[in-house]
Amino acid sequence: MIPSDFIDELLAKVDIVDIIDEHVPLKKGGANYMACCPFHKEKSPSFSVSPSKQFYHCFGCGAHGSAIGFIMEYQGLSFSEAVQYLADRAGMAVPHVKGRADNPEQRAERKKKQQTLEETTQAAADFYRQQLKLYPAAQHYLQQRGLNADIIEHYGLGYAPEGWQPLAQVFQPYPNTALVDSGMVIDNEGKYYDRFRHRIMFPIRDPRGQIIGFGGRVLDDSKPKYLNSPDTPLFDKGRNLYGLYEGRAAIKEAGRILVVEGYMDVVALAQFGIGYGVAALGTATTAEHVKILMRQTDSIYFCFDGDAAGRKAAWRALENALPQLKDDKSLHFLFLPEQHDPDSYVRAHGKEPFEDALLHQSKPLSEYFWDALGENLNLRTQEGKSQLVKASAPLLAQINAPALGFLLKQQLSELVGIDPANLAQLLGQEAPKRDSRQKSYKLPKETFRQPQMPTLAQKQIRALLVHPAWVEHVQLPDYLPLSGDAACLATLAETIRNSRSAAPTGAQIIEQLRGSEYENILFSILRNSEAATEPDGDSAESETEFLQGMKRLIQEFKTTQIDALKTKHSQTGLTPEEQRLLLSLLSGR
Repeated sequence: MIPSDFIDELLAKVDIVDIIDEHVPLKKGGANYMACCPFHKEKSPSFSVSPSKQFYHCFGCGAHGSAIGFIMEYQGLSFSEAVQYLADRAGMAVPHVKGRADNPEQRAERKKKQQTLEETTQAAADFYRQQLKLYPAAQHYLQQRGLNADIIEHYGLGYAPEGWQPLAQVFQPYPNTALVDSGMVIDNEGKYYDRFRHRIMFPIRDPRGQIIGFGGRVLDDSKPKYLNSPDTPLFDKGRNLYGLYEGRAAIKEAGRILVVEGYMDVVALAQFGIGYGVAALGTATTAEHVKILMRQTDSIYFCFDGDAAGRKAAWRALENALPQLKDDKSLHFLFLPEQHDPDSYVRAHGKEPFEDALLHQSKPLSEYFWDALGENLNLRTQEGKSQLVKASAPLLAQINAPALGFLLKQQLSELVGIDPANLAQLLGQEAPKRDSRQKSYKLPKETFRQPQMPTLAQKQIRALLVHPAWVEHVQLPDYLPLSGDAACLATLAETIRNSRSAAPTGAQIIEQLRGSEYENILFSILRNSEAATEPDGDSAESETEFLQGMKRLIQEFKTTQIDALKTKHSQTGLTPEEQRLLLSLLSGR
């Protein structure tokens, strides 16, 4: 857990305009900066960045947030990763509270060790790139694979020469602790030698672009074909994806991400203009991989070889994805002909046929799910149907996406011919309630949805985020029971009053409440705010309007409380304390 005080200090030190301008060129427009939104396609700029509030907001798609939120969204990082990225940029060490907090000396030592390992992997990558230029055989191999100089440079490919200790040319003394700890050198009972020898080298980068490990491929048919860095303090193969850093721009442009099995598949696809490919690092697609993929885009495609190994890898990916599924995310599976992998297929057929197959021949997860489970079952028999129920039940139980989970269970009901109520009992779930009345609905020929108007409480929350100094006008009586938007407003006011900063920005306030029960309410209010209703005015009239809004809101709360007390009085009676409160409210005190 990262202390909230550090988040405040970090946001005070970084400038959101500088952060965003490094990724999206901004132009001054009045008090704010404008750009075309990086999160959706548009022709006219509607993406606004406020230097005074340290906040961004897109009036087209509703994207919004602080510098931390932008880095999370733009680079597909988790909260802690985004904080680490900004802290590194600001020269700050991120403290973590986990049981007993590390002392400053321990944090400094850990940071120093990480920097040493990062410098080691970077120096090794530089060495391998230089060696590639010196060995015609390695250059010829890449040329045979159809890779041009731009792609080789973009992915930083290199070559590890033959011999036991080539890295001794650049690391002295050899060996050293960092070489061993980073996995570059193997310690075999006191005998040290390079892990990678006579291999094409694929540097593996983390979301910040730092090289954390390598994959090495032989130039011939030797075994193993691929050799990967071991897990190290820098490198966790279950939490990183090859090509994600290099492909981030292409992923955003295409609106999808493609998961393949090998490093060469990723690079070869990029050579043909398909730069949104990534690969797992010598392991099956893990649940953590799926989380990372879902942070990048809404459409995820898995492309596997059509052989038994490819189908096994696809099924493992599906199993690990089930608990992570969301109703607004889609997963697809494409199986190539057995004689092809993505590398060979795109070379044989080209970009357009490959993408056509990807988009039109891949199976959505819902279809592949039943195809795979029913592959060896005879669903014309009762035994086959019962086996399908037994096999699918534990998998369906892992799905947390409400709509998709419901639809898959409904589909199972149709496949096996069991009534949904009885099927629910078989799956160990409560049977759905039935309505005996028959209803018939007809959709109008033309429909449209009116934009939802914000409530008064939501308007006050939005205004208070933009003008935290107005918190002096938020005086909610203690006797009023608050919930929902009202409780969010009260918590927001309390957060502002308790802030260590004399004048906290909206960005700092939002980050203070990230992870709280009111996070979704705040983000929903910001996302649904229209340009016309954004209370940017700093005039006395705007502040007076906010004050009047608070008076109306408190009166609404009092009226609601009076009605609740009257209802209780007529049904069960009031306690003496409740009677006094009702009289006080009715008298206007």
